[in-house]
Amino acid sequence: MTYDIEKTPAGERAKGQSPPAEQRGQAAEGREPQWWRRPWIIPLVLVSVIWWQYIVRPFLDFNEETAPIPPHEDYSLYYPTLLGHIGFGTIAMITVVLQVWPRVRLNHRRLHRFSGRIYVVSTLISGLLALSIVRFAPPVGQIGVSLATILWMGLTTMGFIRARQRRFAEHRRFMLYSFAIVMNNTVGTFIVYVGLRLPDPIEVNYLLEAARWVGWVFNLILVQAWLNHTAKRPLLLPR
Repeated sequence: MTYDIEKTPAGERAKGQSPPAEQRGQAAEGREPQWWRRPWIIPLVLVSVIWWQYIVRPFLDFNEETAPIPPHEDYSLYYPTLLGHIGFGTIAMITVVLQVWPRVRLNHRRLHRFSGRIYVVSTLISGLLALSIVRFAPPVGQIGVSLATILWMGLTTMGFIRARQRRFAEHRRFMLYSFAIVMNNTVGTFIVYVGLRLPDPIEVNYLLEAARWVGWVFNLILVQAWLNHTAKRPLLLPR
């Protein structure tokens, strides 16, 4: 989810000194990995589509009487605010797929930048709307979803700032953390769906609490493990 900084000329570095991570680039632009070496792209798209079908589609008739709204205390703007949160959150999930797609990032720099700005704006709007209604929602999972939302907005904002500062290695790291949190939605939905369909179903409040914590914490651990594993790889330069 980043552009990689231009290489520093060898003459500007001390002899035998390797360049910092922000300045490492791929030696040859033509060595972009083939699509089959990115096997997670298609599953990521499929998971996002399934989540949209399962969570977002029931709201598309814009009927408050039939929409699966959780119980909430007297707050007349809860439903339209929830729709706004879901709508901008869906835009964020769509654009984040474009952000982490290496082919788009490397070969379509303007699209990467444009979709990145849409992702940042959608994240901030969706996050603020979520925080405005979370105190009216059922108490189960309130702390988890509030913390995840605050982290999501903060990491995304820092990623955008680092991109503007041309500190692209840090931009990449912050945006991958942001990606980990936004994809919590799919993991949380999976936890609730499976837990309710076990031979001995788990009590729904436990499932909802787990859905608000397990997904984004687990995703962050995976992203950090991947960053550690690939720390010595050269960063790919956009064409």
